[in-house]
Amino acid sequence: MMKIDVLTLFPNMFSGVLNESILKKAQEKQAVTFNIVNFRQFADNKHQTVDDYPYGGGAGMVLKPQPIFDAVAHLTKECEHQPRIILLCPQGERYTQKKAEELAKENHLIFICGHYEGYDERIREHLVTDEISIGDYVLTGGELAAMVVIDSVVRLLPGVLGNEASPVLDSFSSGLLEHPHYTRPADFRGLKVPDVLLSGNHRLIEEWRQKESLRRTFLRRPDLLENYELTDQQKKWLEEFKKNER
Repeated sequence: MMKIDVLTLFPNMFSGVLNESILKKAQEKQAVTFNIVNFRQFADNKHQTVDDYPYGGGAGMVLKPQPIFDAVAHLTKECEHQPRIILLCPQGERYTQKKAEELAKENHLIFICGHYEGYDERIREHLVTDEISIGDYVLTGGELAAMVVIDSVVRLLPGVLGNEASPVLDSFSSGLLEHPHYTRPADFRGLKVPDVLLSGNHRLIEEWRQKESLRRTFLRRPDLLENYELTDQQKKWLEEFKKNER
């Protein structure tokens, strides 16, 4: 079972997200446990202050190292496995499906959600193992980013999705975007499902899906193809797409 601790100043933000849909089912299946901790309780002053003015001046407040260091020490004092300690911040590495798959192999994750202007640099340099950014934009805090990472990781845990093939076939897991999907009715207001999907020929259906996956990637995210090793058949399809583009 994976253990996930979240250090935050706003624990109520997580109650709805963690207790609905797949994340709720993951807990019911005992694939994961969540522990949401308000790190203000670890502040060593009577007012439970967790931030202070930055040395050298400047706008905003900075999170102090003491509450976060002590909170992490409390969460790890009896750990059997060294946890990954994840800082959510705009300066972190861009989050990807590959990173989600990497984190899904861990036994224990600790997320640190900041607020205000930033963190004392000693938290970044001497406490965390990973810094993650979910995109090139700035949020008011790390909570929403932590939720995104948690959702993407937990759905990969064994047994969580039910169909073990589901996460393997997701966009980005194979290196390409996922192929289009259709369901009933076969004809919706004159908009028809491709004939091949109704043929019952599984070989042709799989070939169509592979081709459409490559087509969608070429049209929407050609950057993903730069380091992707194409098969001979995929190379032929790609040339076909390029000709059609001309």
